[in-house]
Amino acid sequence: MTTAPAKAGWRFRQPSVIPGFGLTLGFSLAYLTLIILIPLSGLIWRSAALGWADFWAIATDRRTINALEISFGTAFIAAMVNVVFGTIVAWVLVRYSFPGRRIVDAMVDLPFALPTAVAGIALTTLYAPNGWLGSLLAPLGIKVAYTPLGIVIALIFIGLPFVVRTVQPIMEEIDKEVEEVAATLGANRFQTIARVLLPGLAPAIVTGFALAFARGVGEYGSVIFIAGNLPYKSEIAPLLIVIRLEEYNYAAATAIAAIMLALSFVMLLVINLVQTWSRKRYG
Repeated sequence: MTTAPAKAGWRFRQPSVIPGFGLTLGFSLAYLTLIILIPLSGLIWRSAALGWADFWAIATDRRTINALEISFGTAFIAAMVNVVFGTIVAWVLVRYSFPGRRIVDAMVDLPFALPTAVAGIALTTLYAPNGWLGSLLAPLGIKVAYTPLGIVIALIFIGLPFVVRTVQPIMEEIDKEVEEVAATLGANRFQTIARVLLPGLAPAIVTGFALAFARGVGEYGSVIFIAGNLPYKSEIAPLLIVIRLEEYNYAAATAIAAIMLALSFVMLLVINLVQTWSRKRYG
Protein backbone atom coordinates (compact mmCIF):
# COMPACT_ATOMS: atom_id res chain seq x y z
CA MET A 1 0.00 0.00 0.00
CA THR A 2 1.47 3.33 -1.09
CA THR A 3 0.80 6.65 0.53
CA ALA A 4 0.13 9.79 -1.42
CA PRO A 5 2.98 12.26 -1.32
CA ALA A 6 2.48 15.13 1.01
CA LYS A 7 1.27 18.27 -0.64
CA ALA A 8 4.01 20.83 -0.74
CA GLY A 9 3.17 23.96 1.17
CA TRP A 10 4.21 27.51 0.43
CA ARG A 11 7.87 28.19 0.84
CA PHE A 12 9.73 31.46 1.03
CA ARG A 13 12.26 30.06 -1.45
CA GLN A 14 12.51 26.99 -3.59
CA PRO A 15 15.24 24.42 -2.82
CA SER A 16 18.40 25.07 -4.81
CA VAL A 17 21.75 23.36 -5.19
CA ILE A 18 23.42 26.76 -5.28
CA PRO A 19 24.24 27.96 -1.73
CA GLY A 20 24.33 31.51 -0.44
CA PHE A 21 20.68 32.56 -0.70
CA GLY A 22 20.65 34.33 2.66
CA LEU A 23 23.88 36.23 1.98
CA THR A 24 22.90 37.36 -1.51
CA LEU A 25 19.38 38.31 -0.41
CA GLY A 26 20.74 40.37 2.46
CA PHE A 27 23.24 42.11 0.20
CA SER A 28 20.54 42.85 -2.39
CA LEU A 29 18.16 44.31 0.20
CA ALA A 30 20.92 46.40 1.79
CA TYR A 31 22.06 47.69 -1.60
CA LEU A 32 18.53 48.62 -2.70
CA THR A 33 17.89 50.28 0.67
CA LEU A 34 21.00 52.45 0.48
CA ILE A 35 20.74 53.36 -3.20
CA ILE A 36 16.98 53.62 -3.74
CA LEU A 37 14.78 53.37 -0.65
CA ILE A 38 16.60 55.80 1.66
CA PRO A 39 16.83 58.65 -0.93
CA LEU A 40 13.20 58.17 -1.96
CA SER A 41 12.11 58.03 1.67
CA GLY A 42 13.97 61.27 2.34
CA LEU A 43 12.23 62.89 -0.62
CA ILE A 44 8.81 61.78 0.58
CA TRP A 45 9.56 62.81 4.17
CA ARG A 46 10.71 66.27 3.11
CA SER A 47 7.61 66.70 0.96
CA ALA A 48 5.32 65.54 3.76
CA ALA A 49 6.80 68.18 6.06
CA LEU A 50 5.23 70.87 3.88
CA GLY A 51 1.70 70.14 4.91
CA TRP A 52 -1.15 69.32 2.59
CA ALA A 53 -2.13 72.93 1.88
CA ASP A 54 1.37 74.03 0.85
CA PHE A 55 1.98 70.86 -1.13
CA TRP A 56 -1.31 71.26 -3.00
CA ALA A 57 -0.51 74.91 -3.75
CA ILE A 58 2.81 73.91 -5.32
CA ALA A 59 1.27 70.97 -7.19
CA THR A 60 -1.52 73.08 -8.69
CA ASP A 61 0.70 76.01 -9.60
CA ARG A 62 0.28 76.72 -13.31
CA ARG A 63 4.02 76.73 -13.97
CA THR A 64 4.44 73.35 -12.27
CA ILE A 65 1.55 71.79 -14.17
CA ASN A 66 2.82 73.15 -17.47
CA ALA A 67 6.34 71.84 -16.84
CA LEU A 68 4.99 68.39 -15.95
CA GLU A 69 2.79 68.34 -19.06
CA ILE A 70 5.78 69.17 -21.26
CA SER A 71 8.05 66.59 -19.61
CA PHE A 72 5.59 63.70 -19.68
CA GLY A 73 3.97 64.66 -22.98
CA THR A 74 7.21 64.99 -24.94
CA ALA A 75 8.61 61.83 -23.34
CA PHE A 76 5.50 59.88 -24.35
CA ILE A 77 5.57 61.16 -27.94
CA ALA A 78 9.30 60.44 -28.27
CA ALA A 79 8.87 56.93 -26.88
CA MET A 80 6.05 56.19 -29.33
CA VAL A 81 8.18 57.39 -32.24
CA ASN A 82 11.07 55.26 -31.02
CA VAL A 83 8.81 52.21 -30.83
CA VAL A 84 8.06 52.52 -34.54
CA PHE A 85 11.46 53.47 -35.90
CA GLY A 86 13.44 51.52 -33.31
CA THR A 87 11.63 48.33 -34.32
CA ILE A 88 12.34 49.10 -37.97
CA VAL A 89 16.03 49.69 -37.24
CA ALA A 90 16.23 46.42 -35.30
CA TRP A 91 14.51 44.61 -38.18
CA VAL A 92 17.01 45.98 -40.73
CA LEU A 93 20.00 45.06 -38.55
CA VAL A 94 18.75 41.51 -37.97
CA ARG A 95 17.21 40.56 -41.30
CA TYR A 96 19.53 42.21 -43.85
CA SER A 97 23.24 42.11 -44.59
CA PHE A 98 24.70 45.19 -46.25
CA PRO A 99 28.03 47.04 -46.37
CA GLY A 100 28.57 49.05 -43.21
CA ARG A 101 26.08 47.06 -41.17
CA ARG A 102 28.43 46.80 -38.19
CA ILE A 103 29.08 50.52 -38.30
CA VAL A 104 25.34 51.23 -38.24
CA ASP A 105 24.93 48.73 -35.41
CA ALA A 106 27.63 50.49 -33.40
CA MET A 107 26.14 53.92 -34.10
CA VAL A 108 22.92 52.85 -32.39
CA ASP A 109 24.79 52.83 -29.07
CA LEU A 110 26.23 56.31 -29.62
CA PRO A 111 23.65 58.06 -27.37
CA PHE A 112 24.73 55.73 -24.54
CA ALA A 113 28.36 56.84 -24.75
CA LEU A 114 27.86 60.47 -25.76
CA PRO A 115 27.51 62.96 -22.88
CA THR A 116 24.01 64.35 -22.86
CA ALA A 117 25.26 67.93 -22.88
CA VAL A 118 27.25 67.24 -26.04
CA ALA A 119 24.16 65.73 -27.66
CA GLY A 120 22.12 68.80 -26.73
CA ILE A 121 24.69 71.20 -28.15
CA ALA A 122 24.99 69.17 -31.37
CA LEU A 123 21.21 69.03 -31.87
CA THR A 124 20.86 72.74 -31.15
CA THR A 125 23.57 73.52 -33.70
CA LEU A 126 21.75 71.46 -36.32
CA TYR A 127 18.20 72.65 -35.67
CA ALA A 128 18.79 76.30 -34.76
CA PRO A 129 17.29 78.77 -37.26
CA ASN A 130 20.78 79.30 -38.73
CA GLY A 131 21.79 75.63 -38.46
CA TRP A 132 22.16 73.10 -41.27
CA LEU A 133 18.72 71.57 -40.83
CA GLY A 134 17.02 74.51 -39.15
CA SER A 135 17.78 76.81 -42.10
CA LEU A 136 16.05 74.33 -44.41
CA LEU A 137 12.98 74.01 -42.18
CA ALA A 138 12.61 77.73 -41.48
CA PRO A 139 11.25 78.62 -44.97
CA LEU A 140 8.60 75.94 -44.42
CA GLY A 141 7.48 77.60 -41.20
CA ILE A 142 8.84 74.77 -39.03
CA LYS A 143 10.78 75.84 -35.96
CA VAL A 144 12.48 73.07 -34.03
CA ALA A 145 15.00 74.62 -31.67
CA TYR A 146 13.64 76.37 -28.57
CA THR A 147 10.24 74.70 -28.91
CA PRO A 148 8.65 71.50 -27.52
CA LEU A 149 9.36 69.92 -30.92
CA GLY A 150 13.06 70.30 -30.19
CA ILE A 151 12.57 68.53 -26.87
CA VAL A 152 10.88 65.62 -28.67
CA ILE A 153 13.78 65.32 -31.12
CA ALA A 154 16.32 65.32 -28.28
CA LEU A 155 14.38 62.60 -26.44
CA ILE A 156 14.09 60.54 -29.64
CA PHE A 157 17.87 60.73 -29.99
CA ILE A 158 18.64 59.54 -26.47
CA GLY A 159 15.81 56.95 -26.32
CA LEU A 160 16.26 55.11 -29.61
CA PRO A 161 18.92 52.64 -28.34
CA PHE A 162 16.60 51.41 -25.58
CA VAL A 163 14.04 50.17 -28.09
CA VAL A 164 16.55 48.79 -30.59
CA ARG A 165 18.60 46.87 -28.03
CA THR A 166 15.48 45.48 -26.37
CA VAL A 167 13.78 44.29 -29.55
CA GLN A 168 16.89 43.14 -31.45
CA PRO A 169 17.72 40.00 -29.37
CA ILE A 170 14.11 38.79 -29.49
CA MET A 171 13.96 39.38 -33.21
CA GLU A 172 17.13 37.33 -33.72
CA GLU A 173 15.42 34.34 -32.09
CA ILE A 174 12.56 34.37 -34.65
CA ASP A 175 13.51 32.07 -37.50
CA LYS A 176 13.01 33.17 -41.06
CA GLU A 177 11.20 29.87 -41.64
CA VAL A 178 8.29 31.25 -39.62
CA GLU A 179 7.77 33.98 -42.19
CA GLU A 180 8.15 31.51 -45.04
CA VAL A 181 5.57 29.17 -43.52
CA ALA A 182 3.15 32.06 -43.12
CA ALA A 183 3.67 32.96 -46.79
CA THR A 184 3.03 29.39 -47.94
CA LEU A 185 -0.22 29.38 -45.96
CA GLY A 186 -1.42 32.39 -47.94
CA ALA A 187 -0.57 35.26 -45.60
CA ASN A 188 0.49 38.50 -47.24
CA ARG A 189 3.30 40.66 -45.88
CA PHE A 190 1.07 42.77 -43.68
CA GLN A 191 -0.64 39.71 -42.18
CA THR A 192 2.74 38.10 -41.50
CA ILE A 193 3.93 41.16 -39.62
CA ALA A 194 0.68 41.78 -37.72
CA ARG A 195 -0.24 38.19 -36.81
CA VAL A 196 3.05 36.32 -36.74
CA LEU A 197 5.90 38.68 -35.88
CA LEU A 198 4.41 41.43 -33.73
CA PRO A 199 2.74 39.13 -31.15
CA GLY A 200 6.12 37.61 -30.33
CA LEU A 201 7.79 41.01 -30.24
CA ALA A 202 5.07 42.74 -28.21
CA PRO A 203 6.59 42.19 -24.72
CA ALA A 204 10.00 43.42 -25.90
CA ILE A 205 8.45 46.44 -27.62
CA VAL A 206 6.54 47.37 -24.47
CA THR A 207 9.74 47.02 -22.43
CA GLY A 208 11.64 49.23 -24.86
CA PHE A 209 8.86 51.81 -24.71
CA ALA A 210 8.98 51.81 -20.90
CA LEU A 211 12.76 52.29 -20.85
CA ALA A 212 12.69 55.08 -23.44
CA PHE A 213 9.80 56.81 -21.68
CA ALA A 214 11.45 56.61 -18.25
CA ARG A 215 14.70 57.99 -19.64
CA GLY A 216 12.87 60.81 -21.40
CA VAL A 217 10.90 61.93 -18.35
CA GLY A 218 14.04 62.55 -16.31
CA GLU A 219 16.30 63.77 -19.12
CA TYR A 220 18.00 67.09 -18.45
CA GLY A 221 21.38 67.57 -20.15
CA SER A 222 20.40 67.12 -23.79
CA VAL A 223 17.12 69.05 -23.42
CA ILE A 224 18.08 72.34 -21.76
CA PHE A 225 20.17 73.45 -24.74
CA ILE A 226 17.53 72.88 -27.42
CA ALA A 227 14.40 73.61 -25.36
CA GLY A 228 14.88 77.33 -24.87
CA ASN A 229 13.66 76.91 -21.27
CA LEU A 230 10.82 79.41 -21.60
CA PRO A 231 8.32 79.18 -18.72
CA TYR A 232 4.88 77.96 -19.77
CA LYS A 233 6.24 77.08 -23.22
CA SER A 234 9.34 74.87 -23.23
CA GLU A 235 10.34 74.49 -19.59
CA ILE A 236 10.70 70.90 -18.39
CA ALA A 237 10.07 69.69 -14.85
CA PRO A 238 13.71 68.72 -14.07
CA LEU A 239 14.79 72.25 -14.99
CA LEU A 240 12.08 73.73 -12.77
CA ILE A 241 13.42 71.63 -9.89
CA VAL A 242 16.92 73.03 -10.48
CA ILE A 243 15.52 76.57 -10.61
CA ARG A 244 13.75 76.08 -7.29
CA LEU A 245 16.97 74.74 -5.74
CA GLU A 246 18.91 77.76 -6.99
CA GLU A 247 16.27 79.94 -5.35
CA TYR A 248 16.85 77.99 -2.11
CA ASN A 249 13.20 76.93 -2.25
CA TYR A 250 13.93 73.34 -1.26
CA ALA A 251 10.34 72.66 -0.26
CA ALA A 252 9.03 73.44 -3.75
CA ALA A 253 11.85 71.42 -5.36
CA THR A 254 11.11 68.33 -3.28
CA ALA A 255 7.37 68.70 -3.87
CA ILE A 256 7.81 68.79 -7.66
CA ALA A 257 10.21 65.84 -7.45
CA ALA A 258 7.67 63.88 -5.40
CA ILE A 259 4.95 64.60 -7.96
CA MET A 260 7.23 63.39 -10.77
CA LEU A 261 8.01 60.28 -8.74
CA ALA A 262 4.33 59.49 -8.17
CA LEU A 263 3.34 60.07 -11.81
CA SER A 264 6.29 58.03 -13.09
CA PHE A 265 5.45 55.17 -10.73
CA VAL A 266 1.81 55.08 -11.82
CA MET A 267 2.66 55.16 -15.53
CA LEU A 268 5.37 52.51 -15.23
CA LEU A 269 2.99 50.35 -13.19
CA VAL A 270 0.42 50.57 -15.98
CA ILE A 271 3.11 49.74 -18.56
CA ASN A 272 4.23 46.72 -16.53
CA LEU A 273 0.63 45.50 -16.26
CA VAL A 274 0.28 45.79 -20.04
CA GLN A 275 3.58 43.97 -20.46
CA THR A 276 2.44 41.15 -18.16
CA TRP A 277 -0.83 40.86 -20.08
CA SER A 278 0.99 40.71 -23.43
CA ARG A 279 3.32 37.99 -22.14
CA LYS A 280 0.42 35.88 -20.92
CA ARG A 281 -1.44 36.38 -24.18
CA TYR A 282 1.38 35.94 -26.68
CA GLY A 283 3.93 33.96 -24.64
